[in-house]
Amino acid sequence: MLNFTRAVQDDTPETVGTDFDREMMQRCLELARKALGRTSPNPMVGAVVVKNGEIVGEGFHPRAGEPHAEVFALKAAGELARDATVYVSLEPCNHYGRTPPCSSGLIKAGVAKVVVGMVDPNPLVAGGGIARLREAGIEVLVGVEQKACQQLNEGFIHRILYKRPLGILKYAMTLDGKIATTIGHSAWITNKEARSEVHKIRIACDAVIVGGNTVKFDNPYLTSHQEGTHNPLRIVMSRSLNLPREANLWKTAEAPTLVLTEKDANPDFQDYLRAKGVEVVEISPLVPGKVMEYLYERGFCSVLWECGGVLAAEAIAQGTVQKLLAFIAPKIIGGNNAPTPVGDLGFTSMTEALVLEDVQMRLVGSDCLVSGYLPKKND
Repeated sequence: MLNFTRAVQDDTPETVGTDFDREMMQRCLELARKALGRTSPNPMVGAVVVKNGEIVGEGFHPRAGEPHAEVFALKAAGELARDATVYVSLEPCNHYGRTPPCSSGLIKAGVAKVVVGMVDPNPLVAGGGIARLREAGIEVLVGVEQKACQQLNEGFIHRILYKRPLGILKYAMTLDGKIATTIGHSAWITNKEARSEVHKIRIACDAVIVGGNTVKFDNPYLTSHQEGTHNPLRIVMSRSLNLPREANLWKTAEAPTLVLTEKDANPDFQDYLRAKGVEVVEISPLVPGKVMEYLYERGFCSVLWECGGVLAAEAIAQGTVQKLLAFIAPKIIGGNNAPTPVGDLGFTSMTEALVLEDVQMRLVGSDCLVSGYLPKKND
């Protein structure tokens, strides 16, 4: 896991609880994923109530402002919740926000035991919910499937700890490191399985960002391409608004689009976009760091960068990218001037290279997906 998840880990051993405990926690995670992309700025949480080895109630947090997972699970269990064991993927809250504290609800329901996946990194909770349950005489076990619980909510954790959304850079390239031909043609570098994987990644993100050239040359949709699932906010960064009047991103019936530009840039085109239902916001200077500050204020947890190499390099240099997802296709197209996934970072020595941490590789059809985390910069 990345450094920010290590920051909230305690000394809990890798394997906690029984096989049944881990099975129930996996069910909590399965429930939590039903709300992929819909809960920000809150985390995704699932809860299960077990009595005599049987599930008698379960629930998940559907979106911010609605009841938490424990509330739905306890309601489903009814009187069977008394003396039962409750499994929950994130520590029950112990403060009043938009909803009452879940720790109080668990105590009132008379549960005998609570099994927690991970401690909440939010300072308003941060062990307080667990402490209150124990003070009420409820047995509490912490750390069951902890890494899986942290992985599911890595965007939420990053947001809490660093006051910024988690930035994820995704790109597809050929075996020789190209993202398009010398004339800009890029459809399709990867196979259908890899493109389907990207659609799943988008479901889990609050927003997806591209630059103006991506709109001009690729004319993308940037949706999840799955009916009934979450579509991220589609964001275009363009300082001059020198953009085509007809583009798939200006069709907002299926998914919303936000265009970020500099102050007073091309007012006529701004009016045109707004008339099409596109949101336009001026940010000066229009740089990745400022954009992520703005998206934090909007309550976002995870932002996917699907931009070209120039903007990708700028995003990395400004510390707005923490995670990389590189799809590598077994193809070679060559070209001295063919674009690469990351532009100039100003490095002149291999000792300056950014070495990914916690690297994982897997095949997606005939393509390879390499994922990892950029090293955290020292303050």
